[in-house]
Amino acid sequence: MALLSIVVPCYNEELTVDLFYEAVTEVVNKMDLDHEIIFVNDGSKDQTLNKMLALHNAHPSEVKVVDFSRNFGKEAALLAGLRHAKGDYVTVMDSDLQDPPAYLPRMLETMEKNGDDVVGTRRVTRAGEPKIRSWFARQFYKLINQWIEVEIVDGARDFRLMKRQVVDSILSLKEYSRFSKGLFVWVGYQTEYLEYENIERVAGETKWSFFKLFRYALDGIVEYTNVPLRLSEFAGGALTGIMTLELLVLLVMSLAGKAVSFNAVLLSAVLFFGGVILLAIGIVGEYLSKTYDEVKGRPQYIIKKYYE
Repeated sequence: MALLSIVVPCYNEELTVDLFYEAVTEVVNKMDLDHEIIFVNDGSKDQTLNKMLALHNAHPSEVKVVDFSRNFGKEAALLAGLRHAKGDYVTVMDSDLQDPPAYLPRMLETMEKNGDDVVGTRRVTRAGEPKIRSWFARQFYKLINQWIEVEIVDGARDFRLMKRQVVDSILSLKEYSRFSKGLFVWVGYQTEYLEYENIERVAGETKWSFFKLFRYALDGIVEYTNVPLRLSEFAGGALTGIMTLELLVLLVMSLAGKAVSFNAVLLSAVLFFGGVILLAIGIVGEYLSKTYDEVKGRPQYIIKKYYE
């Protein structure tokens, strides 16, 4: 039989590991597939690793555990899981059961029926999320899809079923800074999305603060488009032109005998251009920092031990 690999990145998820295992095995045991579950412990500080190892010891041929030396982030954990996945089909799931295991048979059926290479999922609602976070998420998708060459579907989850060829293509991309939502669509292939209502966590609390989500969104923009660089260049040119016209107007007014406060004009111009310059330097700095990370050539993660 074909093999299904289930990649599960985890950080401080001691309350959900057992619940996830029970829910997902109940579904996959009814599917005409062999399966393996690859838990990736992303430097958890609670009992997450012990929970994983208990499942591994009870089901050694089914449950594998990748234990990081420290917390490297979900992107690194996802990459490690994909690298260790041996399946003909590979899926990525969160252990909090916000990715419903019951969709796996339907995803496989859709893939085989329509000849898809990828069957993804997307939330059609964000019920249960803070409204301000939902608003920013929608604006992010609108913004990034105007700038990049591929479309990142609004509400798309990492939860998707992929054929082996798709996974190999994703793993062939060697960049250090990774934005998987973009990588999944950048590699192409025939993709279909299944929709579902938002599901809240089965236990525990989300590890994604507003700041972390903002940083993640900023990484996605910087890694997939150079439009901000062009915008800063355009803004600098436009503002220089505007200020030149303003100075010409003030010169004409001065020659006409009208009172003009030179100090006020000078201060406004300095502050205005200073802000523009700082903004442009900040944008360039983001790109330089990504380049610096790539040049250093450090690994995305370090594995302390692999329990196979």
